[in-house]
Amino acid sequence: MPKIKTHSGAAKRFKKTGTGKFKRNHAFTSHILEKKSPKRKRNLRKSVVAAEADQKELKRLLPYL
Repeated sequence: MPKIKTHSGAAKRFKKTGTGKFKRNHAFTSHILEKKSPKRKRNLRKSVVAAEADQKELKRLLPYL
C-alpha cells in the first residue's frame, strides 16, 4: 500500500495530546481586539481539545502526527 500524505494545512493548526486527541488554538485573536474584553482575549490565548465530532477526520488528515 502507498503511504498516506499528511495534510500540511492541518499539521500547522493541530497538535496531538498524550492521549491521542487533537488540540487547537482559538480563532478571533489577531485583529479588532479593542472591543473585546481583557478576560475574553486572555481566554482566547488558551488551547482547547478539538471537538469530539472532528477527531476522526483529524486522524485521517494527520496519520503520522
